[in-house]
Amino acid sequence: MDQAAPLPDPQQAERSQSGMQQSVVRLSDCIQLMQADLVHANPTPENLGHPVSDVLMYDPLDNWSSVGDRIILAVGCTFGSPDFDQLLHRAANSNAAAVIVKAHGAKMEQLRSAAVGYSLSVLVAPDTADWTRLVALARASVMGAAADSVSGVRLGDLYAFANAAASITNGAASIVDPLGRILGYSTLPGQPIDELRRITTLTLQETTQPAFDQDFKIVYAAPGAVLVPAPDDGMARLALAVRAGGELLGSVWIIDPGEEKRATALNALDRMAPLAGLHMLHARSASDFGERRNADLIRTLMDDTPHASFAAAQLGLDTANGLAVAAFSIVRPETGSLESVRDIHRLLHLVTTVCNVQFGTSHSALIGSVVYALLPCNGTSPRALHGRIIQEIEAYSHTISSFPVIATVGGIAESIEGLARSRSEAMQTLHHLLNLQSRENKARGIKAPGIALFEDFQIPLDLLKIGAFIEDNGLGGSDGIARIQARDAEQQTDYLETLRAYLASNGNISAMATQLHVHNNTVRYRVARLAEDFNLDLADPQKRLWLWLRLTTMDLAAK
Repeated sequence: MDQAAPLPDPQQAERSQSGMQQSVVRLSDCIQLMQADLVHANPTPENLGHPVSDVLMYDPLDNWSSVGDRIILAVGCTFGSPDFDQLLHRAANSNAAAVIVKAHGAKMEQLRSAAVGYSLSVLVAPDTADWTRLVALARASVMGAAADSVSGVRLGDLYAFANAAASITNGAASIVDPLGRILGYSTLPGQPIDELRRITTLTLQETTQPAFDQDFKIVYAAPGAVLVPAPDDGMARLALAVRAGGELLGSVWIIDPGEEKRATALNALDRMAPLAGLHMLHARSASDFGERRNADLIRTLMDDTPHASFAAAQLGLDTANGLAVAAFSIVRPETGSLESVRDIHRLLHLVTTVCNVQFGTSHSALIGSVVYALLPCNGTSPRALHGRIIQEIEAYSHTISSFPVIATVGGIAESIEGLARSRSEAMQTLHHLLNLQSRENKARGIKAPGIALFEDFQIPLDLLKIGAFIEDNGLGGSDGIARIQARDAEQQTDYLETLRAYLASNGNISAMATQLHVHNNTVRYRVARLAEDFNLDLADPQKRLWLWLRLTTMDLAAK
């Protein structure tokens, strides 16, 4: 609850603002702010104190007009190559601040010797580092170091940054990503808030996605901080779009501190923009690393049985009562668009949240285009609980995407080694439901289910395996099914449907006639033609069983 308390001391806020001072950006400041596992090949007080003005991607074909005081990223250059030597020569002669390279097998002593020879700062990045991320971090570091700094805020701690912003601007602060997720919010006592602020901080999600919210569109289009008028039942806000290297990272929202303090707050918000971008980049990098590590460990659990125990230990899994793998996917016509990527990440967040609420912890990951979760098997009815969880996720799925969500759970794995089987069962069930959804769209008939436990469809899934075995081993070549299909296609007859009806009704002519909407005599004629033209002995129970099995597995596999 928000308790009435005195507003922050104006003098304290003034001191906070006066503490934000412009300073010359030094290379050491940028290295510290980047926090990108860079190794300095030749650190000296002189080169660490070199001023930095900007970041440049190196292209040996470009004409350099001015690279003084820039950090140069040597993309595609390897130690000992002509391009590498030319780069160091040009950078040193142009008074560049530093060059960032990847070793690609070169020894640190070789890189240090080259750096000393040219009297140039050489920073060595890991070979696995993403150049795009390095560019964004380097550019944001330069801007962040040049901007007003907030003392005592660890990079990437968006809650601490929100508190600092709230103190400086005298208004409660929230930090929102482009998907509408709340990444951090201030908790300073006494600052007034409205119902919208209460709801969004409780759910960690905006009530309307930014893509459909007019206020967000105005903020994203503005060159700096702007005033967003109050809705009918709320409070006005100051807002700022945060970008790095042209990429939208999100936005900062401040409850309007009032007309007297508004101009000062807007100015302070503008000056915080570079630092906000730097904090958001670091927070995203940490989150991305955590997600990648989680996904790698969960993939190991499900795909690499010899190393599964190690991955389980790293994740701190409790396997005493067994685990089950749940799989989630979004049914949409295309999967490569920005919207589809955003939707699947929203689904990951939803699955993680629901599992956290239910179990107090969550082991979920996005692998490919499928979200997986490891569900504990606690209590006396774990399968009932698993069913409720996927039902709840499906019920909330409309909040993350306009397309339907498929959710399935594999069988219970009594040990770590059984997780591969549970994952396979979850995916078999998921593909079966997707197939049913596809048929529903074509037939516009009965609504296909969107959630299921493996055992709900175990019989059709086992039949699909039998069908795959028949196909893989060429066992259906002489049973007449292919010839019947060819006749129907060529002469527009309905012999295959007649055979299906015969098997389904155990040869009852009246039941077949009703099902096929034809006269009894027509049915008798077709059955006779089936037996004669295709050499089908329908009186033989084993042959009837085989034909039924063939047609059933074919129908299940049809798309």
